[in-house]
Amino acid sequence: MADRNRTHPRPTGSRPTRRAALLVAACALVATGCAGGGEQSAPRPAGPSPHQAVAQGLPGMPPLLDPHDLYAADRPNRLAPQVRNYPSRIYVPNTGSDTVSVIDPRTYKVTETIPVGVQPQHVVPSWDMKTLWVNNNRGHDLTPIDPSTGKAGKPVKVHDPYNLYFTPDGKYAVVMASMDRQLVFRDPHTMEIRKTLPVDCAGVNHADFSPDGKYFIVSCEFSGELLKVDTAKMKVVAQEKLPFEGAMPQDVKISPDGRTWYIADMMADGVWILDGDAFGRPKLLPTGKGTHGLYVSRDSRTMYISNRGEGSVSLLDFRTGKLVDKWHIRGGGSPDMGGVSADGKVLWLSGRYNSEVYALDTRTGKTLSKIRVGEGPHGLAVYPQPGRYSLGHTGIFR
Repeated sequence: MADRNRTHPRPTGSRPTRRAALLVAACALVATGCAGGGEQSAPRPAGPSPHQAVAQGLPGMPPLLDPHDLYAADRPNRLAPQVRNYPSRIYVPNTGSDTVSVIDPRTYKVTETIPVGVQPQHVVPSWDMKTLWVNNNRGHDLTPIDPSTGKAGKPVKVHDPYNLYFTPDGKYAVVMASMDRQLVFRDPHTMEIRKTLPVDCAGVNHADFSPDGKYFIVSCEFSGELLKVDTAKMKVVAQEKLPFEGAMPQDVKISPDGRTWYIADMMADGVWILDGDAFGRPKLLPTGKGTHGLYVSRDSRTMYISNRGEGSVSLLDFRTGKLVDKWHIRGGGSPDMGGVSADGKVLWLSGRYNSEVYALDTRTGKTLSKIRVGEGPHGLAVYPQPGRYSLGHTGIFR
């Protein structure tokens, strides 16, 4: 199986001025920082994006900084005011040790080991980015960590919290209750239940949201299916089986221009490419054995794809849709989930089967360090990261 701690095989002219005006207007509407700048932006697609009409999006959702780039707020070191003074740390949930290892990225050393609940799966930044929630799947609770101090608070009872997301308007937390076969919409602060949505698939685990926030797509790893969920109605509006026998979909990520969805599949050894609006039959792009995690570079040009079964990371060029490189971890490994450093220079990934964490140079692919942690490290969070608000998982920021 993929993400559980169970037995399984290892395996040209006026454009800059217009863009600046959009940025200023958006910053005035959203009470978060727009510090930083000067970074090179991703190339814009020819013609208008189908998602430019931000005003028609999910009510209450902060407007996009750039309708051509969902990740425009994620430029290097562009930290929001509320996270700017947080110490830079890597928080690693160890599913087999029931702990979170805390790594100082400057020294590559574990500075603290925090006891948490049973089988912690992911460390998830809250929508307002002020709390890190440790998802203790089999302990049936969430442990809050204050990222300003690194201290854990009192656990909150939440049944089967395999993974955790937040709606773009900040109104709900969405618990991926994998074994319960439910999506549970909860208050994003107290975690009280607002609506329970049973689903007709097995193993709900990862998700991402459309540019307008009106829907999100969920992977179901144990039944090899995808769900399309209406955000406001909290209702499944479409469902499909992936066209591969034994498919086991994992991470989900949308392209910067909002046109294309990518779904990692650890049994199909690649990423499924999907038009989320049409929700038609996807196509498979082979990347490597045990394809698992998907992460976007700070310039919105590249997606890093972890191949857990072969100890590699594939690089996809968003502009061309083609693979352009593959990095191999020094001495091998089992790269799983993680994130990109605030400055964009380091990709951090957990080594699921090796009780270690990897730090990779995003310019060269060189393995900078392997750091020993607890047993079964999984959905680590790099924190803080740039962005205005969090959509959940190990850090999806917009």
